[in-house]
Amino acid sequence: MSETVLPGGADLDDLLSREAIDDPFAFYARLRETGPIYWNRRWNGWVVTGYHEVVEGFRNHTKLSSDRFAGPFGEELSAASSQYQQLFAFLSKFFVWKDQPYHTRIRSLVNKAFTPRSVESLRPRVRELVDDLVESVRGERDVDFLARFAFTLPIVVIAEYLGVPPEGRESVRAWSEDLGAVIFVRGNDTDRMRKGDEAMDHLVEFLRPVVAQRRCHPQDDLLSGLVQVVDSGDALSDDEVIANAILMVFAGHETTMNLLGNGMVAFDRFPDQWARLRDDPSLARTAADEVLRYDGPIRAMARWATEPLELGGQRIERGDRVLLVQHAANHDPAAFTEPDRLDIARWPNKHTTFGQGIHTCLGAPLARLEAEEAFHGLSQAFPRFTIHEKELHYVPTVVSRSLTQLHITFPGS
Repeated sequence: MSETVLPGGADLDDLLSREAIDDPFAFYARLRETGPIYWNRRWNGWVVTGYHEVVEGFRNHTKLSSDRFAGPFGEELSAASSQYQQLFAFLSKFFVWKDQPYHTRIRSLVNKAFTPRSVESLRPRVRELVDDLVESVRGERDVDFLARFAFTLPIVVIAEYLGVPPEGRESVRAWSEDLGAVIFVRGNDTDRMRKGDEAMDHLVEFLRPVVAQRRCHPQDDLLSGLVQVVDSGDALSDDEVIANAILMVFAGHETTMNLLGNGMVAFDRFPDQWARLRDDPSLARTAADEVLRYDGPIRAMARWATEPLELGGQRIERGDRVLLVQHAANHDPAAFTEPDRLDIARWPNKHTTFGQGIHTCLGAPLARLEAEEAFHGLSQAFPRFTIHEKELHYVPTVVSRSLTQLHITFPGS
């Protein structure tokens, strides 16, 4: 297939171009002009940008596989997995990257511990943390928002929820950051893989005795819930508990950090919506969902075809790679009125940021809760704020939407 070029010479196949990374809404709009799905030569697979086609792709879990360790993705990882055995031994146990029956078994067990009720019980503590963080930045002229607020809130919440001992939380934060570079493909391949492998070693070594202790002496935390949960005689092994606890630590802070950073940028672009939230705090829930739609922390998720199928008028062959671009789907005018405008009262808001179908993000309720409380607390404390960067830049990765930095001035009392 020939390389697709947009009018004016813009390269449709370069998903890591400056335009695609720093100004994605215009880029995705031009992609959709060619149709809801197209073959991308650089990525060597199908890129899906239409809302209805992305939803269909997520829901077709029988023909579109999430397994990163089989098919074309498995072939790409085979060499690295032999060199970094500990890293891939535990990554391969992440249930989000597996298909049925493993995915269904692990998710059903984790669901019994990670319940909506248990997440909602965290709200008072999340609100307390938000209040403390708000006071810590009040009146400061140059706040590193990602480090001081957006990273701190979710890492403390997930660490406390899981039951990670306080003395190890700073180390867990650093290891999780190195692991994120592997998962979201940031930086030099050799360097990030080495650091990711070392981080996985440290995380497993740190968590194994904690899990053993919870089996003997359970506490009121998620780790205890994971080691105790039983379904029809089935239970999680120690390695499965450790692997999916690591997944929760990583996903629990990385995604929310990016959500909060992107949200502040969105509110800076639409100050009327910040004022609206300040005047009506009851809009915090729909505001969180609208930020998730408008500029969510996840750009795209990959699948591969286990058998031929039709999607968006194109025939996808067995073994083809398929990239479901949530960021583009969430700005499709076929699904959303004025999609490039932030509207914190938008409802219903059936965005695709958390996926669809059996692989819908398990941590969605926690991310929503944290964003809801953060935007509520910040808007009530600060009628205005100032972003320092004249130009915002994002980490060049297809998977996540991550600011490289964000410095904000928050007024005093």
